Amino acid sequence: MARPLLVVLSATDPVAALVGERWGTPTATGATVEGAAVRQLADGVLVLRRPGPHIHDERLDLALPPELLREAPTLVFPSIHRSEQNVACLTVHPLGNPGPRAEVGGRPRTLVPTDPLRMTAALRALGPRAASEGLPATFEATHHGPELNLPAFFVEIGYGSGAAPPPGSVRILAEEIPRIAPAADDRVAIAVGGGHYAPHFTDLALRRRWSFGHIVSRHALAEIEAPAARSAYEGTPGAEGIVYARAEDVDHPALRGLGPRRRDGDAPPRADRGPGPVSRAGPGASGT
Repeated sequence: MARPLLVVLSATDPVAALVGERWGTPTATGATVEGAAVRQLADGVLVLRRPGPHIHDERLDLALPPELLREAPTLVFPSIHRSEQNVACLTVHPLGNPGPRAEVGGRPRTLVPTDPLRMTAALRALGPRAASEGLPATFEATHHGPELNLPAFFVEIGYGSGAAPPPGSVRILAEEIPRIAPAADDRVAIAVGGGHYAPHFTDLALRRRWSFGHIVSRHALAEIEAPAARSAYEGTPGAEGIVYARAEDVDHPALRGLGPRRRDGDAPPRADRGPGPVSRAGPGASGT
C-alpha cells in the first residue's frame, strides 16, 4: 500500500490559506494533531491545518498520532515562494540545510528525507499547467526547514511583486496536489551542482525518466561536508547514483564513495513529456 500524502496548510502562509479555501472542509478522519482534525481530502490524501509558519514547524512528525505515523506519510507544504529577483514561477523542492547555516528553519547540516518519485511527479504535473499561465515550473535545490524525520517537499507559488497569489496558480496547486501520481518506472538519483533553480535537473526530470530526491546546488556544494552528503544520498530512497550538472564536481571530496556517477542519458526519454518552460533565474531565493 502506498504511503499517504499529508498536506500541511500553514495559517500564516497566503498560498496555503488560499489553496485550503478551495478545498473547503473535508471529512474528518477522527485523528487529531494538537487539537486540529486530520481530514480526508482524497483517496490516500490527508490535510492538516497548522497555526504557525511551516518553515518553523520543527519535528511535526513527533506530533502525529501513532496510527498515522506508522503509515509514514509524505508531507507536502503548499507555500509562497520568495526570491531576491521576485521570480514569478511554480517551484518544487526538498528540505534541509546542506551547509553550516539554518537561517530559514531546520538545523545546520541536517537534511530531511525525500520522496523523489512524488516530488518529481509534482513538478511534471505543474509543468504544462504553469506553461498555460505563462510561468515556468522548476525544481529548487534543497534548502530550509522545518526539520522532519518523514519525507517532505514544498510546492510553491512565486508571484513577484503582486499583492496576492494569482488565482490561476492557486487553482493549479489545489487541483494537482491531491492527484500527484508517481511514475513507478523512473530511475532515482540525487542531483549535484548547478544553480539554485536547478534548470539542468528540471529539464532532465521533464524530458527523461529521472526522479530526483535531494538537489545539492553549486553554492551548497562549496560548503557541504561528508556527513551531510551521505545524508542526502541516504535520504533519497531508491537512489542508484549521482547525476552531476558539471563533470568537474565528480571528484568533490565530500562525495567520494557515496554512489556511482550516472549520466543524463542513462534514463530513457519520457513518452508523455511536456514542454513547460524552465526557469533560468540565478540563485538568490530566500528559502520560502
